[in-house]
Amino acid sequence: MNQIATKPSLIYLHSLPITYQGVIPESYLDEMGHMNVMWYTHLFSCATEGVFNLVGLTREYCMNNDAGTFALESHVRFIAEVAARQRVSMRSRLLGRSAKLFHFLHFLVNETTGVLSATGEFIGAHIDMRVRRTSPLPDFVSSNYDRVLAEHQQLAWKPPACGVMKC
Repeated sequence: MNQIATKPSLIYLHSLPITYQGVIPESYLDEMGHMNVMWYTHLFSCATEGVFNLVGLTREYCMNNDAGTFALESHVRFIAEVAARQRVSMRSRLLGRSAKLFHFLHFLVNETTGVLSATGEFIGAHIDMRVRRTSPLPDFVSSNYDRVLAEHQQLAWKPPACGVMKC
């Protein structure tokens, strides 16, 4: 397993953009007193919106262009539990893209305890909503994505990707 997934040090993540921040409400807890699995999905979705805003795939763009995105594949690693009233943040790293698909990784950081709580790796697609089929990313999104991707590829640490997902 990659070093970042097993060490509590978050120094590796400081160079990544924060794509979501929040405090875990009591309603997110399950009967065992920690955050239920479905809420990890919710938080990863919030961070995905942050990534999309970073590269220009905004709600406004989607509404004005009959465009959208679909999730195609995901892989989640649960590392340390999250409880109510704890402050969390998501940092995100771009891993790659094709003409129609994008691949990225989220890191759920428990800011209260100072540990990495989970990672979520995702592949998504740009969609033409008129026909509900994949379509090429617009040039300005591709350019923005490639700029951030190039920055992330220069980082001195290898991302803890599952190794199976590719776009």
